[in-house]
Amino acid sequence: MKCHPSHLPSPARQLRSNRAFLEVDMVVGMAILLIAIFPLAYSFLHEQRMLHAEYARAAAIELVDGEMEILAAGDGTNFPDGSQNYVVHAAAATHLPPGHFRLTRSGPHLRLEWAPDQRHGIGVVIREASIR
Repeated sequence: MKCHPSHLPSPARQLRSNRAFLEVDMVVGMAILLIAIFPLAYSFLHEQRMLHAEYARAAAIELVDGEMEILAAGDGTNFPDGSQNYVVHAAAATHLPPGHFRLTRSGPHLRLEWAPDQRHGIGVVIREASIR
């Protein structure tokens, strides 16, 4: 029994079939890659933002703690009672997001705080002490 030549796959038809299979295989591979890579990329970006905020918060805590020690040791007597802006000259202050330091003195009681101008996930850092 002989087959008609038109029923046999031609080399060109088989080549097109192989190309189509490779294209489908490539699309499935790309989809799997995207499904795996996008969540990882998002989590890396989220962690980067979180670490930056934690670094800035740690820097703010260190600055406020250091300045409060100086103020509580006696430098706080140089400021009048009431609330005023407080200038920090430490180089580490350049690593903070835009914000301001505020000193409030009520007799021997001191309160120093740093607050960011915009929300960065850092929050306000407050320390209180009494002049020794």
